[in-house]
Amino acid sequence: MRPPTGQQFTLSRTVDGKELRATITEVAAGLRELSFDGVDLVEPFPEHARPAKGQGIVLAPWGGRVAGGDWELDGATQRLPITERDLGNASHGLLRFFPYRVLEHSESRVVLQATIHPQTGWPFLVDTTVAYELTDDGLQVSHEATNVGTERAPWACGAHPYLAVGDTPADRLTLTVPAGRVFNAVDLIPTEETLVDAMDASAPDLRAGRRLAELDIDHNYGGLEFVGGVATSSLVDDSGRGAELWQDSSYPYVVVFTPSDFPAAGGPKHAVAIEPMSAPANALRSGQSLVWLEPGESWAGHWGIEPVGF
Repeated sequence: MRPPTGQQFTLSRTVDGKELRATITEVAAGLRELSFDGVDLVEPFPEHARPAKGQGIVLAPWGGRVAGGDWELDGATQRLPITERDLGNASHGLLRFFPYRVLEHSESRVVLQATIHPQTGWPFLVDTTVAYELTDDGLQVSHEATNVGTERAPWACGAHPYLAVGDTPADRLTLTVPAGRVFNAVDLIPTEETLVDAMDASAPDLRAGRRLAELDIDHNYGGLEFVGGVATSSLVDDSGRGAELWQDSSYPYVVVFTPSDFPAAGGPKHAVAIEPMSAPANALRSGQSLVWLEPGESWAGHWGIEPVGF
């Protein structure tokens, strides 16, 4: 029986005598598994299953949602297919169910490529690549987009990993995100951006760390603190063991999503997606941080996940 996410690419590397292991999928160039010394650092899903709630997928050529699926290009309305029926939005880009092709695959690295062709609501031609590589520090992910068409093209990119610390329950996990700003939202569409200090518990300040079990949020955050060129979020247990997700300045935003009904293998659980984003949701309509690539121009961004406390 063939996996619904296509070909599976296994990566492995020995770090300090312990195995660092990842599995990447052909469909959506998704991160299906990442573990260190046998401990899951992301929520895994079985080979025979489909990813739940955007689990591990690449978000391109936009992240989050486009409200109503409509946006304006040079005075003409572009109408994207509605893929989130309950809210009436175009959600998570155009590559969620698209197979990538393999450019390179070695023991510790895989490079996947997909072309986004002109289609309903998207009259552009863009080549994209995603490289996953295991290093002595952890997993490094590199995204690149090149406008191979004849007109300038908008671009935004994100990823949708759910961090984990094995099967540690949410009431023993602390989430930290170095974000000083958060977006108000209506039906998950960002409106104005404000300081987290000015918000109530519905959009909490995560800079000092919060128990995952206390959180019920799905918010775009900004104002990230970059140290040494990266902003670092973390999910750790009470011993300090866990995972850190870093993102470079090409990703100045992060979405934090904490569903309490995440469908894990052992049953529903409280989980957390930490989604590095180059632009906030609805960027095709708002224009905020949207990149416009001239013909032949490229964009690149990097993020990764590292084990800590092992």
